[in-house]
Order: sequence, then C-alpha cells, then structure tokens
Amino acid sequence: MLRHKLLATAALAVGLSFGASAFAQEDAVVAKVGDLEILQSELDLAVANLDPQLQQLPDEQKRVAALSGAIDVKLLAQGAAEEGLAETEDFQKRMEYIKDRELHNSYFRKHVVDAVTDEEVKARYEKEIAALPKQEEVNARHILVKTEEEAKAVIADLDAGKDFAELAKAKSEDSNKDDGGDLGWFSKGRMVPEFEEAAFALEKGAYTKTPVQSQFGFHVIKLEDRRDVQPPALEQVEPQVRQLVMRDKYLALIEKAKAEQTVEIMDETLRKGYEDVNKAPEADPAAGEAPAPQQ
Repeated sequence: MLRHKLLATAALAVGLSFGASAFAQEDAVVAKVGDLEILQSELDLAVANLDPQLQQLPDEQKRVAALSGAIDVKLLAQGAAEEGLAETEDFQKRMEYIKDRELHNSYFRKHVVDAVTDEEVKARYEKEIAALPKQEEVNARHILVKTEEEAKAVIADLDAGKDFAELAKAKSEDSNKDDGGDLGWFSKGRMVPEFEEAAFALEKGAYTKTPVQSQFGFHVIKLEDRRDVQPPALEQVEPQVRQLVMRDKYLALIEKAKAEQTVEIMDETLRKGYEDVNKAPEADPAAGEAPAPQQ
C-alpha cells in the first residue's frame, strides 16, 4: 500500500513538472511506452522534480519512483494525443503559462543564480558585518546557594582569599559546580535579568560583594573576562549572504523590466493588492531572502 502511494505521488509530481529533455548529443533511451521513448535526460528531470517526500529515498529508489511516474505520464499522454487534447484552447493556455514560467526560471538562473560571484558575496558580507552594532559578551563563574545567609558566607570566604572555583565545587548547587561554576561566554539576553545586570556591571577579576537573587536562588558571581562579540566567519553565513545578493539582483531585474514595460491591472481590488505587496520595504533592506524561481 505504501509503495503504491509513493509511486502514485511520483506520477503526480512528474505529471506536473515533466519537461523537455536535455540537449546532450547522446541521450540514452531508458524505457519505451509504445512508440514513445523515455530518455535519460527526461528521467533526470523527473528525479529532480520528485515530491520532497520522495527526495529522501536512496538514489536508486528515487530513480525507480521517477521512472514509474514518467511511464504513467507517457501512458496517459498517448491517450490525450489520440483524443486531440493538445489542440484544445485550455491546453494551449496552460502550455503558454508553463512556457513563460520556465523562461522566467531560466532567466533567473542565468542573471541571478549563476551571476553571483564570490567577490560580491564577500563584499556584501563585509557590508553587513560593518553595519552590525557592537555587542559585548562576558566570561563568568557563579556559585548558587539556597539562602542569602549562605551567599554572604561565600562572599566572606572570598574576602578571606579563598579560591572561587574551589568554593563553587564545594558549595554551589548548580549543575556546573564540578567545573568551578564556569558559565563560559555569554552576551546580554542569555541570562535572567538580575544575574545579567550584576555580571555585566563587574570589573574583570571582581566578584559580587552582595548576594544576587534570582528565581533559582542566591548567586555569587565572578567576572573572568569581557570582550566584543565576534561576528560569524563568512564560511558560516555564506548561504544566507548569497541569498541577499541574489535577492538584490532579482529585485534589480524586476525594477528594470517594470521601467521598460507598462503594467496595467484592470481589476481595482487586484490593482490595490498588487501595489500593496510591491511597495518598497521600509524595514532593514538586508532582511528577507532571494525569491526562488517559480516551480
């Protein structure tokens, strides 16, 4: 039953997206349906356009699912041709729409996807990094106890010269006690407000002289170090930055095309809706992603 459903899904997916074969000079025939041939290039297109659920299958199973769908398409295409459906007005309109959509996709790939250079991505990354507001982060330790009296006793021990990490191992009730209360590096917004305010107010090497109460209990905090947050490396965010460059290229193409052509919408409601969704964004111009080609 599951296999039947998967193959039926493949047939629908291929039926919606089956396209022309590639232009390779040697295009092997992988199957025949009557007088119709299924070429390797067609099978490759069918595999590329499988439903996302089927894309998770192993490669050979994907090829089988795609071939099953392609055969179903050819079987029914023969019947449609014999009935003259290719000559109907409805079919011709749909083919014209599909042609425009595929031309849009090809133009998008040529002038947007394939046109983005590594230099453009790097330049956009540097621009985005330069625009980031500076943010500080701190490295701290803490000792967590249940009562204010216990916290004051810890502070007294620290004033007497005892080691913070050793006190944390002996007296803290937090799960990181074995690490000497080490919390690592954190920026603002990561800790509860009371803790954060006290930690960021400390000088390097200092500890809180009064207990800091939070929902977890009473803390004694020591600031080990502070520094500016380092931005992510280009390698970590390259896909997102590339999307930004692609988006800008796409919008530039659209604006150029609109300037060269007249767009007229007769329906008043549609016209207002179109104008609303195509207003220039007032928010951060770096937000959003590049529009994907229509499928």
